[in-house]
Amino acid sequence: MSTGAVGRAYPRLEGPAKVTGTARYAVEYPVDGVTYGWAVPSAVVRGRITRIDTTEALASPGVLAVVHHGNAPRMAPGPQPELRLLQEPMVHYRGQYVAVVVATSLETAREGARLVRIDYDTGPHSTVLTDDHPGLYKPDQVNPSYPTDTAEGDFDAGYAAAPVRVDVTYRTPAYHNNPMEPHATTAQWHDGRLLVHDSTQGATPVRATLAELFELPPESIRVVAEHVGGGFGSKGYAKASVVLAALAARHVDRPVKLALTRQQLFGPVGYRTPTIQRVRLAADTDGRLTAICHDAISQTSTIREFAEQTAVYTRSMYAAPHRRTTHRLVRLDVPTPFWMRAPGECPGAYALESAVDELAIAVGIDPVELRIRNDTAVDPDQGRPFTSRNLVACLREGAQRFGWSGRDPSPRSRRDGRWLIGTGVAGSSYPARARPSTATATARPDGSFLVQINATDIGTGARTAIWQVAADALGVPPERVEIRIGDSALPTAALAGGSMGTASWSWAVIRAAQALREKLRDGGPPTGEVTTEADTTEEVGGQPTLPRYAYGAQFVEVRVDADTGEVRLNRMLGVFAAGRVVNPTTARSQLIGGMTMGLSMALHEEGLLDERYGDWVNHDLATYHITGCADVESVEAYWLDERDDELNPAGVKGIGEIGIVGAAAAVANAVHHATGVRIRELPIRLDKLIGVSDLA
Repeated sequence: MSTGAVGRAYPRLEGPAKVTGTARYAVEYPVDGVTYGWAVPSAVVRGRITRIDTTEALASPGVLAVVHHGNAPRMAPGPQPELRLLQEPMVHYRGQYVAVVVATSLETAREGARLVRIDYDTGPHSTVLTDDHPGLYKPDQVNPSYPTDTAEGDFDAGYAAAPVRVDVTYRTPAYHNNPMEPHATTAQWHDGRLLVHDSTQGATPVRATLAELFELPPESIRVVAEHVGGGFGSKGYAKASVVLAALAARHVDRPVKLALTRQQLFGPVGYRTPTIQRVRLAADTDGRLTAICHDAISQTSTIREFAEQTAVYTRSMYAAPHRRTTHRLVRLDVPTPFWMRAPGECPGAYALESAVDELAIAVGIDPVELRIRNDTAVDPDQGRPFTSRNLVACLREGAQRFGWSGRDPSPRSRRDGRWLIGTGVAGSSYPARARPSTATATARPDGSFLVQINATDIGTGARTAIWQVAADALGVPPERVEIRIGDSALPTAALAGGSMGTASWSWAVIRAAQALREKLRDGGPPTGEVTTEADTTEEVGGQPTLPRYAYGAQFVEVRVDADTGEVRLNRMLGVFAAGRVVNPTTARSQLIGGMTMGLSMALHEEGLLDERYGDWVNHDLATYHITGCADVESVEAYWLDERDDELNPAGVKGIGEIGIVGAAAAVANAVHHATGVRIRELPIRLDKLIGVSDLA
């Protein structure tokens, strides 16, 4: 019987440990005889190492070794070629890690890295994404396993016959994951076994990758990730730091701590690919869509294919009889892009939701009303009813809370002194997924309970949410429940990503708790510990393939300086339908965080590539601008009381990513309403506004 823990606003369990500094992160665990590693990046874009001179570095006091392709322990070919580090002299992109200096102190390791001399035989390179690049091709599929292209009806004929048409191209730059804790690892070998404390979103996949690379049985490797200072997708699987640390530790036969610098995070650990997106919309005079086409172009590296699913968002968002989506990719001499919060959906929503705003203007219909008219109960992609779809409810409640009804639709219709005032809206959606997981529940003689699962809390409050779910499932007060997570020695669990963590983990926890309650049904407190285990592989795998999505609507008010083009946010409000909310405190934090990242995407963030060197010149937080506290004047997050019985036992959809989807489009639409200027290439900097139109 539920104790009412789910739905209550509990503070985070680990909060006191974090604010007092006692929570340990990957390189903060005390280790006897520890050494320190410093990664050495390539200084060329493409080529071959012809000489590595380590003489000066090894002569520096405290330097123990310089590990490189000539002396590094050998690894087997793995599932991710870019993780076979220090195995060959070839360089595939600037910034690729080509050596690690190991020393008795961090400062000594850094100085040793400066003294390593490397010569290269360089070759020509290509690093810039264009819509006419000769290397464009059609990948077999897009992340994670979607069809590359889709088509229903006859788009070309439907588009040509429509009375209202929009044909626009949008561009987004590279975006870089910048979690507070960098990619970092402490690695130590003992009797052929490997222990790593890693900053990762999933200890289980890291263990699997290390086992394959080092040709070890998985049980010989333990990965601990008790506390993780953010990831935003970049830590979804094993990355360079854990491999470099493990290689270095094996080479020197001592524990090694290795943390990548902020500058070293810009590329080699993943980033959001730049995109070029052409969106064509056709509608009748009542604003009902008759044809939709979304063509997306992105980049990948020469060593591994990663195809962002940019146009997938458009497949299920709005209905039309004639639809087409395509993805094209080009291999460049750059690092491999990877997941960044709401991969695909985030840039895809910016393009589609901006184009819908342009269509609303062209047809003369309010943009909220236009979205409502094109809502659908049946997924246009699958042809099956959604398990629940509350996009319209989010739009209507958001409009009411925001005060949308008093809006003058004409651009540049409001002014406050030198400030032009504008409002904008965008819809959003994100898949509601779950993956198999395993959990154990233990009853103790003292009346307490222990629940164990290899989940990962990357700063989202996941540990607290699982604790609340476990208490309700066990039918006991939360204070009697202990939670253990973040260790590959615990029962296997899905990674923290894709907004599927809580859905996946709670499923296993609930089943383990139910089994334990059944086992204890006829007796009092056990005389010894009683444990049950639940594996949801068959249950999750046996779910019918139904369209399951979270939805949202975001409303924005901006002001734009008519003299300088400076854009400031007055207000941002989002309403979301994301199933059952386990913890209102952590849920609000996640939604506001996602919305703030969307604001940052719209106005600030931009990886500036120097094509001569194939590297981002603004590779630190001094030059890669992100939204600061002063930029967020008012951000509000609300949600509907949504119940969906087709999801999972906890009824949750996931909220880690829905907040960023659509946010940038809402800002861009508000800027257009304020100024009459449509910016189709992010970010919306003042230089793109001043002089583009007579704002004064």
